[in-house]
Amino acid sequence: MNQAQIIEEALTRSYAYSTYKTLINQLFEEGKTTGETQTQAFLGYTKLGIRRMKRWDKTAKLSAEHIAAIQQITTPQTWIVITEAWCGDAAHALPIIAKLSDLNLNINLRIVLRDENEDLMNAFLTNGKKSIAKMIGYEPEKKEVLFTWGPRPKGATSLFEVARARDGEITPEVKEELQMWFNKDKGKQIAEEVVSLALG
Repeated sequence: MNQAQIIEEALTRSYAYSTYKTLINQLFEEGKTTGETQTQAFLGYTKLGIRRMKRWDKTAKLSAEHIAAIQQITTPQTWIVITEAWCGDAAHALPIIAKLSDLNLNINLRIVLRDENEDLMNAFLTNGKKSIAKMIGYEPEKKEVLFTWGPRPKGATSLFEVARARDGEITPEVKEELQMWFNKDKGKQIAEEVVSLALG
């Protein structure tokens, strides 16, 4: 299969943002999460992610500049986000991406689960790794990939890479530092990067 065929097939197993949130909440109530790894640790990450998404859904605000810019898109785009319920980076990014997509009827946001869409994930690796959240901007009429983004905004990526080079791993302290970065940024860098890519 070529890239477009892989994307089209994955879209048959995709979710709207609201449906995705319902799914992960239902699974969590049953003591489960999405994906192949079902552990207490991943359940804990899922609980955190659900809480973060709820908070960003309520509190995140887009700038007037980003609102005006995203409304300039006049041709259909499908925004596909590869994720899992336990992914911390996705919990910060998805609410911002969803708010942007809601501003333009030409944008169709779809969520796909990484472990159920191996071909898609393998087609969009980050430095050879299955890093999520991974966003693909796709033009359905021409069946072309317009852009990719992820797994996190540049500021958070820099912090992450410096910490990993220094410590050899991502410690609880670094995770806390990343959380503080996201809280301080309030989704601005995610919106900036996604808008810029979507406008081409």
